[in-house]
Amino acid sequence: MLSRFATAVAASIVGTISVVTGVACSQSAPQTPELTAKWKDATVHDIKVKTLDGKDANLSEYAGKVILVVNVASQCGFTRQYAGLQKIHDTYKDRGLVVLGFPTGDFGGQEFDSAEEIREFCSSKYSVTFPLFEKCVVKAGKGQSPVFEALGTKTGQLPGWNFGKYLVSRDGKTARFYASNVSPDGSELIAAIEKALAEAAPGGGTTNGATNGAAKDPASPAAPQPEKK
Repeated sequence: MLSRFATAVAASIVGTISVVTGVACSQSAPQTPELTAKWKDATVHDIKVKTLDGKDANLSEYAGKVILVVNVASQCGFTRQYAGLQKIHDTYKDRGLVVLGFPTGDFGGQEFDSAEEIREFCSSKYSVTFPLFEKCVVKAGKGQSPVFEALGTKTGQLPGWNFGKYLVSRDGKTARFYASNVSPDGSELIAAIEKALAEAAPGGGTTNGATNGAAKDPASPAAPQPEKK
């Protein structure tokens, strides 16, 4: 009896450590011939979504930008990452980066049920101004958001917890996944954002007044420093 209790406690501790360290912060996405064929040549810009207020929207609005897609939640241990997300959105928006937040209750039921509660929390606690979309299903299976089906298929990974991140290229065809424990304004993600922003948009030209592929303008805002732990 005691042995079983000790085993259960140990398993619980291991599970908690896994979440904290990020081991459980990602999971493999289904890779089937059907999904591969569906998303191989498709871009994220082809996907239609709804805003947090329930209005129709299309990710084609962000074509030519570098997109950071994040599955967010208001009552999570990682919720403080909203501050870092807003910081990088403010720092890089004029160079062509946009942060897109997709609330979900998939992991621990840690998101409010109503759009009004989500909006109020994000505005009052973190002054969020980047786009937020309606609460969605991130996990694979029935009802999964096409955004996460597409990105999961393209990267082979899905979030295993709140605040998983996908950095999507300007053409919307490729992406890279970063687990929940990767800080939004930490050196790893900032370096990847800088590299993605340096790549030319489809067709060349400029995006939001910044010349694509050119060196960083010395007058542009400095990259944010990694948040203190």
